[in-house]
Amino acid sequence: MENDLGVPSSMPTPTASFAAQSATSPLAPFSITRRDPLPSDVAIDILYCGVCHSDLHFARNEWGFTTYPVVPGHEILGRVTKVGSKVTRFKAGDIAAVGCLVDSCRECANCKKGLEQYCPAPVFSYNGPDKHSGGMTYGGYSTNIVCDEKYTLKVPANLSPAGAAPLLCAGITTYSPLRHWKVGPGQKVGIVGLGGLGHMGVKFARALGAHVALFTTSPNKAEDAKRLGAHEVVISKNEDDMKKHLGTFDFILDTVSADHDVNALLAQLRLDGTLVMVGVPPKPQPVAVFSLIMPRKHLAGSLIGGIPETQEMLDFCGKHNIVSDIELIPMQKINEAYERMLRSDVKYRFVIDMASLKK
Repeated sequence: MENDLGVPSSMPTPTASFAAQSATSPLAPFSITRRDPLPSDVAIDILYCGVCHSDLHFARNEWGFTTYPVVPGHEILGRVTKVGSKVTRFKAGDIAAVGCLVDSCRECANCKKGLEQYCPAPVFSYNGPDKHSGGMTYGGYSTNIVCDEKYTLKVPANLSPAGAAPLLCAGITTYSPLRHWKVGPGQKVGIVGLGGLGHMGVKFARALGAHVALFTTSPNKAEDAKRLGAHEVVISKNEDDMKKHLGTFDFILDTVSADHDVNALLAQLRLDGTLVMVGVPPKPQPVAVFSLIMPRKHLAGSLIGGIPETQEMLDFCGKHNIVSDIELIPMQKINEAYERMLRSDVKYRFVIDMASLKK
């Protein structure tokens, strides 16, 4: 039997999830409710969800605006179970994904350009205002999710589902600036840091045809960086190594979230070169004006990507068979994974096997 919206009649049912109840409590089982699909909605049985450092920031209220309880997770991949009557791009059985955004105002200039991430009123996958429930949105540390088709993404069939999940944040966060600044053949590109973001930056820059160098403080990461696609490795705490590359880079993508010397990286840029920050250090980073004007250089930032660009990124990954290097964990080990993530003890992204929560 169907209701007047053209979808099967049923009441919203409880959904298993893991949530933080306070800034100091560990994530633990928590029951939430998902809406029954509206005409433009896609219901997804979540198979895998990546673990982002932002999840930890929100769970522990490190940015100061978490609303509890919070169910993190914005690297969501699963199988479509039901679609609303107006949905045209998905059907039951498809593999689909949901990233950082589940809605936006849809009316501002940025939304109309497909730059929903810069909307004045974005609705994020979790800890955002949910116009349907009147409460807050809940993320992918759960067994299912319902999302408007406009904010739901198609996943190329050739990609490993678990490895593809982190593309929804780690992937688009690095792909977007590389594409915006038109990285490609003939350019020398630096990637700073070899973590969840950095390892994706190396893969994308190489696939885009650039000459890729990894900046790292850890000599023991050199071999893995080259396996991932780096042509060379620059040990940033080695003064001679840094001097060798002064003024030679067209573009540098900085993925590091710890305090570090931005001026030393700016010195690596050639005339009109650009340093883009996507990592978020805990404190403001000092920048000397002379680092920008001698010679003319650019310092910029970038935030994920809009829905069209995220789909473009997934299609690019399908074409080049790019996924994240992951460690698969059960939901019950999420608190341990957070502690390991703080120690950079993962290569390079944790992904939760949501079958563990269903059990």
